[in-house]
Amino acid sequence: MGLGQTLLLGLIAGITIVLGLPIGRMERPHPQLKLFLNATAIGVLLFLVWDVLSAAWEPIDSALGAFHEGDGGLHRAFGYGALFAGGLAVGLLALVGYDRYLDRSKQTSTPVKPIEPALAVEPALPGPDPVGQGGVATAVRPAPVRGIAGWSPARRLALLIAVGIGLHNFAEGLAIGQSAGRGAVALATMLVVGFALHNATEGFGIVAPLVGDLDEDGAVRRPGWGFLLAMGLIGGGPTAIGTAVGHGFTSEPVSVIFLTLAAGSIIYVITQLLGVAARARRSDIVCYGVLVGLLAGFITDAVVTAAGA
Repeated sequence: MGLGQTLLLGLIAGITIVLGLPIGRMERPHPQLKLFLNATAIGVLLFLVWDVLSAAWEPIDSALGAFHEGDGGLHRAFGYGALFAGGLAVGLLALVGYDRYLDRSKQTSTPVKPIEPALAVEPALPGPDPVGQGGVATAVRPAPVRGIAGWSPARRLALLIAVGIGLHNFAEGLAIGQSAGRGAVALATMLVVGFALHNATEGFGIVAPLVGDLDEDGAVRRPGWGFLLAMGLIGGGPTAIGTAVGHGFTSEPVSVIFLTLAAGSIIYVITQLLGVAARARRSDIVCYGVLVGLLAGFITDAVVTAAGA
């Protein structure tokens, strides 16, 4: 199969992520519905963690099995183990550091020009003006924070989810590209069908934190279509990139690195979503949502397994 046809398969597999994005534009959902959607996203992401870690562990497990049977030493297992631990650590801790950096950037914003006088003060003694504004104290407002640091917590969380899913989908694209490059067209096609179903649920996972997002004044902050499509591109676009790379390049270590990077970043996002769920104090709704998300992940994965992947 040619590179152009392979890229088309990757595009089909990745584009279905947009199907779940419109949910993020719901204006004022019932608090229990919002909690349920948040918990369902947790379930989908928990499945993805299991999916990517089990795939990343396979080379290590194979190497340990070969050592047990006397077919080779432990160096291969240690090598893959180092990649596994390193990718997991970087994926998890890099997002911790990046999120803290954004918080610091928001807190250290500088004041801008004074606004309307807030209080008139008459100097009690002659001399320098005590307030520097002709005896009038002025209030200042913080400068608007630009860039990602100025986004709402919900939007920043959606971006982190999209990044983690994008890393995962790059690894999926590698599998499609490698199958197509070997001429296994039937397998590649079945993988596309399975991954396309997967990505439809992943799109929902990205936008779940955006449902009912409110600003400081309590007004609904609906994400624009441009923002939603950008999140879809970050999450689904790497599938097509992975197919292009996998078509002409096969590397198990690269797959392990991207899978563990994805797992680490998704684990960090799950901890954030669990914090939101815990504040609601409705463990029953949370468990229902997590169960639905997990089952959705495993049902779509069954299609991929049926393809022999």
